[in-house]
Amino acid sequence: MEHSSFLPRQGLQTLFDVLGGLGFRTLGPVVQDGAIQYRDLSDASELPGGWTDDQAPGSYGLRPAESARCFSWANGPQALKPLLFSARETLWQCRRDSAGALSFVSQPVKQSPLAMVGARACDLAALQLQDRHFLDTIPDPYYRARRQGLFVVAVHCTRPADTCFCVSTGDGPRAESGFDIALSELDDGYLLEVGSARGREVAEKLPLQPADENQRRLADEEISAASQCQTRRLPSRNLKKTLFERLEHPRWEQVAARCLSCGNCTSVCPTCFCHSEQEIPELGAESSRHIREWDSCFTEGHSYLHGFVVRPETDQRYRQWLTHKLGSWHDQYGRSGCVGCGRCITWCPVGIDITTEAEAVCGDTPEGMV
Repeated sequence: MEHSSFLPRQGLQTLFDVLGGLGFRTLGPVVQDGAIQYRDLSDASELPGGWTDDQAPGSYGLRPAESARCFSWANGPQALKPLLFSARETLWQCRRDSAGALSFVSQPVKQSPLAMVGARACDLAALQLQDRHFLDTIPDPYYRARRQGLFVVAVHCTRPADTCFCVSTGDGPRAESGFDIALSELDDGYLLEVGSARGREVAEKLPLQPADENQRRLADEEISAASQCQTRRLPSRNLKKTLFERLEHPRWEQVAARCLSCGNCTSVCPTCFCHSEQEIPELGAESSRHIREWDSCFTEGHSYLHGFVVRPETDQRYRQWLTHKLGSWHDQYGRSGCVGCGRCITWCPVGIDITTEAEAVCGDTPEGMV
């Protein structure tokens, strides 16, 4: 959608005020604990203006930037996933009355409508995949309730990290869909695009001005430059056939010699949805809670089956993750499960690079294989 309106920099506070007035709890990026993190936000002055980041395999750091822009950084460790698919939550409670009869009570979702400011294109692509899983494939009422109340203000990315490769997966840096409002940040303000009826309702309450041709040209040039500066890439967008033909490739053991099976990659991945469920008894043994929490295919328990661990070794677990993410997702959702955000590279303690490993196993795959 073409840029049509310009929001002066001081008008960004009006956006927060309008969202609050419409009953949204607003989250946005802030500097906290040495990283860009999403937190409750009501004042635009809390945004990380004047900060940027440096990322590399196994490395993340913030530093002052020459520009006062608020969104001149790549993604931090969080994505949209934790807002909708809670890391740990109670699904229902079991109670026993004085006569010994059991009753099961569903846990209601208690959350006000949520507005997210600062989402990037890769995370919107990941959100679409999460929707496919939790709304279509395995309908989840908890996810659905939160998803229906989500308002997304996207920001086109103009400063990808060294670990980003969203161009390779076709998921950025420009947000094409999945937002209510999208912003392109310039030095003096923001070009604004409307992506939904709700977005138009909010935009009509903002102090917008007509965007001129020079502003549109500058915004497009910055997004184009962000595309051209990315150096990492996957060998192809569909590696299913090659990966499953090379399950005995020696690279699996080589990467396992470095991998800690810590699960950091799956925790920061915006599309991973593996979880476990268990009963937690309360004191007194009169009730218990059935909880769901994030799990990882890198844990021993994830492949435990009737006294037998299916994938006891790290090379098997890394292979499971990579072949599922880049291979069998095509059967499930019609595309790869990787959106090129690069988080798994940055937040891996030993700096394992998914693009390097995919190249090592599938490097002679013809470009564009389907």
